[in-house]
Amino acid sequence: MEASTRHGRPPLVLELTPEEATALSCRVRAPTSTQRDAARARIILACAEGGSAKQIAARLGVPVRRVERWRGRFLRQRLQGLGDLARRGHAQKFNAVTRCEIIALACEPIGQKNTGTDRRGKPKYIPITRTREQIRQEAVARGIVSAIGKTSVQRILAQGDVRPHLVRGWLHSPDPQFREKVTEICDLYLHPPPGSTVLCIDEMTGVQALEHRFPDHWGPGRPRGCARREWEYTRHGTQTVIAAFDVRTGQVVATCGKTRKAKDLRRFMRLVAGAYPEGPVHVIWDNLNIHHDGPTRRWSRFNRRHGGRFVFHFTPKHASWVNQIELFFSIVHRQCLRHGDFHAVAELRAALLGFIAAWNRDRAHPFRWSFTGYPLQAEEPLARSA
Repeated sequence: MEASTRHGRPPLVLELTPEEATALSCRVRAPTSTQRDAARARIILACAEGGSAKQIAARLGVPVRRVERWRGRFLRQRLQGLGDLARRGHAQKFNAVTRCEIIALACEPIGQKNTGTDRRGKPKYIPITRTREQIRQEAVARGIVSAIGKTSVQRILAQGDVRPHLVRGWLHSPDPQFREKVTEICDLYLHPPPGSTVLCIDEMTGVQALEHRFPDHWGPGRPRGCARREWEYTRHGTQTVIAAFDVRTGQVVATCGKTRKAKDLRRFMRLVAGAYPEGPVHVIWDNLNIHHDGPTRRWSRFNRRHGGRFVFHFTPKHASWVNQIELFFSIVHRQCLRHGDFHAVAELRAALLGFIAAWNRDRAHPFRWSFTGYPLQAEEPLARSA
């Protein structure tokens, strides 16, 4: 016997088209759907399986009125009926032009005149950022609005995704051959010449041996789940790490010392030559002065002593992100230095070299480099000697 409602009528039949069934199923399964949208879609799918509103509500564990409401809206408007209705409220107090003028006011560069002058003899200006109260006062003073509150200013800026008090770092490379150099280096990463070695070399300077006065406090229940650290520390000195990262294997050759001078780098490069005694070696490093030949032509003489096996490639200016050794230095900082507590420079040196030895023994792996450079924008194919 067919189930009936409390009024004695047979339950309302709800039929879905294949497209509607697919769309509702996607709303239920999609990780980006809100709980509200997924619950409404689940109700409609349950109605399509049959049964009265009371039976469907019992299966889903929701009120009967909720089932009746969304089933009725779906029957009237189909999928569009599952959205929220327009909420009642007062009309917007500030029109689009006014809101745009307030946003422009918040982004307007202003400055305070200084007593000094720049190299061209013009007065210097100290940049100033307006607060919400100052934006409100300036909007009223300029006649943009007759009156406005700080909360309204904040709401208008938030709606326009404007946060003038925040700054994100950005570094532009002025190198005129930026695209060509990046393409050449990326090609070495993705297609290293057969029988050759590609090494990324750089220095990590000023690594501090810091001894904290009190140990860090770890454990659950800390604010934001992080450790608490006493601000006072003793600085016992610094070390400089010179390292070479093998792009093909992930192995690292590294040394620690007090300074970063040309003689330190020459000593390290002799170590690299001993670690890779055969085949061409492509070296990728930045434009530091000791990376260039200089008056003594240090690297030309070094290359002649080793049979001309070394090919030097320079990253563009202000583009250290192209060098993969920076990824390894980030790992060293996060996993070895950030939570370290060193009572002497010798402890810091031992920790650094021990971490690198453990990396080479257990964890060495190449980085997955997916950026291909700018092969289409390069002016001409770059010839690369083996």
